[in-house]
Amino acid sequence: METIAARPFAFAFDPSRVALIVIDMQRDFLEPGGFGASLGNDVSRLQAIVPATARLIAGFRAAGRPVIHTRECHRPDLADCPPAKRLRGAPGLRIGDAGPMGRILIAGEPGAEIVPELQPAPGESVVDKPGKGAFCATDLGAHLEALGITQLVFAGVTTEVCVQTTMREANDRGYECLIAEDATESYFAAFKHAAIDMMTAQGAIVGWATEVATILAGLEAAKASRRAEASL
Repeated sequence: METIAARPFAFAFDPSRVALIVIDMQRDFLEPGGFGASLGNDVSRLQAIVPATARLIAGFRAAGRPVIHTRECHRPDLADCPPAKRLRGAPGLRIGDAGPMGRILIAGEPGAEIVPELQPAPGESVVDKPGKGAFCATDLGAHLEALGITQLVFAGVTTEVCVQTTMREANDRGYECLIAEDATESYFAAFKHAAIDMMTAQGAIVGWATEVATILAGLEAAKASRRAEASL
């Protein structure tokens, strides 16, 4: 086991059983002229985490660990979108409506795609999820089980909605969860801080939190340990 400095206390991890999940880094949420911006949100807050997220992804790839991407989107016929979810929103800005980047949150539309800077590499899993949490109505759980994953590092948007929901789902399923604080963001600064505080409270009731640089240092230390063992 290796350790990563985190709050509320050090996160012990098994380098052979950890994976990265990058939540919903989609054009409609991050780019000017997308769905998020059309709702009046400051998308520059979300854009600001792209470099840190890219570094985190690169670190996991270099360590040979799985990187899993998610997209919140629905089938074109909206069969997987509950009416209550579709009806939340102003007319013309509901799921399935024509938006600035195609139909809003519909699989295959330009706005539903991951931003170019964070495109999945060949062979990396992309989970299209109809809910906020990535385990709901997807094969994510079965995929992680097949990989032998027991620990998850989280990045993506937004902290208090899809990231937090997925972390809570993962925690309930027995995964140990660590959120990369500078690779996650909200349109509302207070929401991000409150969500992370809630999840790390009471002895890591949902999980741990730390910075990308600290996670990368932990991965590097794990690689160094494996090289040292191999040389014996």
